[in-house]
Amino acid sequence: MTIANTNTGRTSMDPVTFEVVRNAVINMTEEMAVTVRRAAFSTNIKTRADFSCAFFDAKLRCIAQSFAQPAHLVAMSTITPVSIEEFGASNLNAGDAIIVNDPHRGASHLNDITIISPVEVEGKRLGYVANMAHHVDVGGSSPASLGVNKELCQEGIILPPTRIAQQGEIDSNVIKLILSNIRAPRETNGDLRAQLSANVVGTRRLTALVEKYSGSLLEDFFDELIDYTDRWTERAIRALPEGTYEGEGFRDDDGFSDEPVRLNMKVTIKDGHVHLDPSGSSQQRLSPINCVRPMAKCAIAYVARCLVDDGIPVNDGFLNRIHVNGPDGLVCTAMRPAAVVGGWELVSRMVEVIFRSLHPVMPDRIPAAGKGCIVNIGFGGPDPRKGEYYCYMETIAGGNGARPTKDGPDGVQTNIQNTENAPIEEVELHYPIRVKRYELITDSCGPGRYRGGMAIRRDFEFPYAECSWTVLSDGRKFAPWGLMGGFEGSCAKFIFDPEGEHRDLPSKCTIEVPKGGCVRVETAGAGGFGEPKNRDKDAVLRDLRDEKISDDVANNVYGLSS
Repeated sequence: MTIANTNTGRTSMDPVTFEVVRNAVINMTEEMAVTVRRAAFSTNIKTRADFSCAFFDAKLRCIAQSFAQPAHLVAMSTITPVSIEEFGASNLNAGDAIIVNDPHRGASHLNDITIISPVEVEGKRLGYVANMAHHVDVGGSSPASLGVNKELCQEGIILPPTRIAQQGEIDSNVIKLILSNIRAPRETNGDLRAQLSANVVGTRRLTALVEKYSGSLLEDFFDELIDYTDRWTERAIRALPEGTYEGEGFRDDDGFSDEPVRLNMKVTIKDGHVHLDPSGSSQQRLSPINCVRPMAKCAIAYVARCLVDDGIPVNDGFLNRIHVNGPDGLVCTAMRPAAVVGGWELVSRMVEVIFRSLHPVMPDRIPAAGKGCIVNIGFGGPDPRKGEYYCYMETIAGGNGARPTKDGPDGVQTNIQNTENAPIEEVELHYPIRVKRYELITDSCGPGRYRGGMAIRRDFEFPYAECSWTVLSDGRKFAPWGLMGGFEGSCAKFIFDPEGEHRDLPSKCTIEVPKGGCVRVETAGAGGFGEPKNRDKDAVLRDLRDEKISDDVANNVYGLSS
């Protein structure tokens, strides 16, 4: 059954069929995600779920994405079309796959490897299944490929669009080339094969969908879905207050100098579109704290997604109404040969600054600042238990900003992050480390009528062997801000040998940790919302009882004793 679409003047499918097919395509990407997670080797992918899956039609439009990492959303929608156009769609056949990770072609950073496969049904190209996963190590100057470097070529192996499978057979030479640049090849090999398997699953499910509905119906559906999403997105954006709004924030430094990195975000909402102009931001640095334009688009797309209707599908119909303007060559529109592995640290603060710029016109919808950084921790070295080299990577949670009507959540991944916790039991089972402390930090939450979320402390001990340990983070100097009289949250800290030498570390460094050594990570807390004196006394007592705040804060900030 079909109905007339009065907006486009063409015929469209009936609403029931439309919703059935829409959910079938989304569920296909979700099944791809389940496959990646079940088949992966590394804790970062199988447990922390640092990956995303998507489907693109033959016109290279993003049609559906799995519920995974917002940070991958725009990068996948950029690198997939770019890779297919560069490699040549006609050079790909059923059973083929290409691999790519070059951020200056539209990816995010080298660790995020994308594998793309064409879907052929009845001799016709239906589209492409793709998935992006953060690999723990891709070579470079330090284990986990998080080193403080000045150029992209120092960060690891750079993969242009390269055929990794042909007619269902993996190219062993390409796999060998990649693994020869990796410190922990066993895990990487397993993770790559998990990604390839996910694309096989996606292809099977789409083939079954064609058998049920026909390829021509699905092609009509793709057009209708993009139009439907575009109309809904336009309507939702037009409901936001039109105008141009500006905010400013900083990253502590770039890892090589003490000069703060300036982020100036000018947001324009007009005619059903959202524009971001970062022209007032710092020029790109000879450091890893840059991000490429698709990552900057991720920041503004995430904010827009938070402010519009929850039900709007995530596809090109939404993304085409989000824009990043301004010149190339800024820290948030970096160009080759810029290093970019720390770019998500930049994007995390960009999100907070964009929210801050909109607070004056949406005071009842905008939260205080959260931890505002990814908190990348990576290390590696010999594992005497297994007789092999290992690599480990983790991003550690922290406080989320207090909201206009609620406290901020404690110890969570914030904004563009959606990775899960790495359980102590799994970490200690698979890697030669011991997690000595893992806890929320008292008084890390910014006081307010509604308090900010609490930061996390995680102490890593290395009882079996020495290791090379890297932190690529931020938040030591500029605390997460409060709003409407709310106080700042706590700053981040990184400490070597916390029970001995107690040496404070910069937020971007690589150190050698001896056998028996220990490193402490304290993430940032979040800002409060509203005057602390207006906080409900029962809530203060509850926080005091739960050791979220100390007696000093309860009495001298909240006035509990008065």
